[in-house]
Amino acid sequence: MRDPKRVAVLISGRGSNMRALVEQASGYEVVLVASNKPHAEGLDWVRARGLPTWAWDGTGIDKVDFDRILSAALADHGAGTIALAGFMRILSPWFIEEWRGRVLNIHPSLLPKYRGLDTHQRALDAKDEVGGCSVHVVTEELDAGDVLGQVEVPILADDDAKSLEQRVLVAEHQLYPKVLSEFVNR
Repeated sequence: MRDPKRVAVLISGRGSNMRALVEQASGYEVVLVASNKPHAEGLDWVRARGLPTWAWDGTGIDKVDFDRILSAALADHGAGTIALAGFMRILSPWFIEEWRGRVLNIHPSLLPKYRGLDTHQRALDAKDEVGGCSVHVVTEELDAGDVLGQVEVPILADDDAKSLEQRVLVAEHQLYPKVLSEFVNR
């Protein structure tokens, strides 16, 4: 049985949500930070703190083979829960089945609204009064799993996609560690 309190965080970029998860860890331990981008900025931050990392771009192999190798690395580090934090790669149905119910994601909208990309611009175009973020369980359907927590962020009259994104990101950094802690300790 995998210990749900042993968390692996998957990133593809700067890893600001990963940093929040590491710095605010309460009731869980980040045992690995993995990336599909070997030069992801967030990996430097993790390595500077002495945390284990794994990175590979998967060049030359298909999606399921990459996911099997990633899954083995996660298992080798004793991960029981996976937190996607800006991991910009769609996981295969094989991976989702292998880790069913143990993969969480942070998404920059109030799901089920605005699944996928360009969430802030879509909220502005719809003239929504609030944007926000959601933590959800990952399933085969993109951004469609059970929502475990949300935070609303008011949309201001002078907002553009970038300013809204920055305010939502602050909310993400507060929401994700709290929801992850509740999830692994239930």
